[in-house]
Order: sequence, then C-alpha cells, then structure tokens
Amino acid sequence: MPHLCAATSRTGRVHQPHAMSLQAMAVDFPQVHGHPNRLPFEGVLTLVDVASDRAPSGARGHRVILTHAAAEAALPSLLGMAVDYKTGWDGHDARQKCGIITTAELDGRKLRVAGFIFAKDFPEIEQQMRSEGAANTFGAMGMSYELADAHVADMRAQIWTLTRATFTGAAILLRDKAAYQDTSFRVHARSRVSHPRAQRTGRM
Repeated sequence: MPHLCAATSRTGRVHQPHAMSLQAMAVDFPQVHGHPNRLPFEGVLTLVDVASDRAPSGARGHRVILTHAAAEAALPSLLGMAVDYKTGWDGHDARQKCGIITTAELDGRKLRVAGFIFAKDFPEIEQQMRSEGAANTFGAMGMSYELADAHVADMRAQIWTLTRATFTGAAILLRDKAAYQDTSFRVHARSRVSHPRAQRTGRM
C-alpha cells in the first residue's frame, strides 16, 4: 500500500476537472532493440478523485482521495522514480527497486504509468507475470504509489483528501493487496521495441 506523509492540515475545495482531459509526460530514452535488462511495462497506478477501497499504509486507518489537481501537479515527480516489489507480492519494499518509470499520464480518472523492468537483474518479475497466462492480460497484478509531503485537506475527515503530494516511487503487487482495487500492471512481449510509449506532451 502507499506510504503517506501528511505534513500539514488545511481546508480547501476539491478541484473537479473535465472527465476527458488528458495530461501526459515522458522521459525520452533511446530505443535499444532486444536489450536484455529492459522489459517494457505499463499499468494503472491509481485513480484520482476516487476514494481508495481501503486505507493505505501511513493513513492512520483513513481511506484517501488523491485529487486530480494534486496528481496533475505531481506528474513530473513520477518520472525517473523506481518501481519496487516485495517478496510475496503483498506490499512495498523501497530497497528492492526493480525498474523505472519513464511515462506518466492522467487519462480521465486513471493515472497510467509505463517504463522498464530490469528483467535480467530481476527475472522473477517476468516469471510472475508469465504465470498469469500466455496472453499476459491485465489480471491479478496491480500497482500502488509511494508518496512524500502529502497535504491533507482536513485530517479530522473520515476520508482524507490529498491536495498536494510528491511521488517517490511505486510498487508492483497483487491487485487485491493494493489500496485501490482497480489498478493494473502488465509487461510487454520481448519482441516489442524497448520503449513502452512514444513521448507525448500537452492536453487533449
């Protein structure tokens, strides 16, 4: 589950953006066909303007809402951050970094990410994904964000609204262990080019 650090408490109005807006950012990496340590991945990291299904770690038992405005402002902080995993696929282990995020985009209420898994260094990641089936469809695996400097609109509220935060990484885990049940994670076939997405900027 995500690690939250509620730095201050303040009140404010939740920004409600247009449902079809899209904001994307990417780091442009050179394409290297067949790189043994680059396995492209993509996933849904979290939902915005939606309450989590359970309380994240560090939220003191509160479910949380990450606002669209907060997620949009924090998109740059996702680029270059590591993805990690924990043995058992049931949580976070920030010291077991197994990949890097190179693309982040807000697509409606979904915060999508893509990047590379260090497949040669962590062969167990690919083995876990392939065990889900030959098609490697969005199945049992999900994602969970890691935050620092998270600001909560009202810490007395039953559901905490995060109005500002900095992304410090993400974890790959079983989807039913994540705070948000509608996340996803998958890796691409090795025959694909070793860059998960073309660079995109701007709004649609």
